[in-house]
Amino acid sequence: MASPKTLQQAIKYFSDQQVCIDTVAALRWPDGKPTCPACEKQDHYYLKTQKRWKCKECGKQFSVKVGTIFEDSPIALDKWLVALWMLVNCRNGVSSYEVARAIGVTQKTAWFMMHRLRLGLQDKQSGGKLGGEPHSKVEIDETFIGGKARNMHKGRRQKMHNIGMYAAKTAVMGMLERGGKVKTAILGGKRDKKQMHEIIEENVAPGTWIMTDEFSNYAGLEKNYTHLIVNHLDRYVQGNVHTQGIENFWSLLKRGLGGTYVAVEPFHLFRYVDEQAFRFNNRRDADGNKLNDDQRFTLALSQIAGRRLTYSELTGKDWQATN
Repeated sequence: MASPKTLQQAIKYFSDQQVCIDTVAALRWPDGKPTCPACEKQDHYYLKTQKRWKCKECGKQFSVKVGTIFEDSPIALDKWLVALWMLVNCRNGVSSYEVARAIGVTQKTAWFMMHRLRLGLQDKQSGGKLGGEPHSKVEIDETFIGGKARNMHKGRRQKMHNIGMYAAKTAVMGMLERGGKVKTAILGGKRDKKQMHEIIEENVAPGTWIMTDEFSNYAGLEKNYTHLIVNHLDRYVQGNVHTQGIENFWSLLKRGLGGTYVAVEPFHLFRYVDEQAFRFNNRRDADGNKLNDDQRFTLALSQIAGRRLTYSELTGKDWQATN
């Protein structure tokens, strides 16, 4: 059977456990030689009844899940792969309740699964800097994520008014290279100028043309960049100077947070931002061709190795134990 192109085909295709194992193994070990995680040797044999390998060097057994976000999970790969397909191909995200109903697990299990999958979506290419090419342009903007005042109880709305509405929200910064990728960073409860400058210098190559609004925290960037400003009090577009691209990303992000996930704790916000950034960055390939669902799924699946998220880490219990 050819590789699936739709969700319906994916459910049928991955209903065979051996197909799931072969798919993950082919992406983990492109040379076709599974590597023992204990001794890193490739001399082994396959235990067909147990669907795992046994190393001839150290005698340890290992499955395709070991060393990935699937490690130590009792959930079968057919459920994992369908959940991943849904996550990377639903434009506004997919809730844990919907995934739980679709694959037949509890909502709590689906919630944990989705966060582990989001870890796998964190882009490996993020180590490179945006811009750097002659006249390359990067749009920079920030937004606040949090509840809307009109949806709050009167008492809470008054409390937020007293301490400042923005103080109760989480600031997120975004940098979008035109025709390229978007990168994000969580700023926290306030927009600190020094922090913002450090993030920009870490993610944008010197000499790049950067475009921002009139916010005073961007002052001083002209030392390392060509800084172009559009005053939103006057207009939103001035010739080729605007931040409409990054505003589009904020629109997609908030549509998912407000419409699909509804309530997101600041502690987990960066995971949801990473999820949306993955989908946004992988709408097209390097040549500008539109990616289909299968290609986006394959890209996400190729990033699962070497990443692990335990329930204690996810819920903050590890942090609480050390503080």
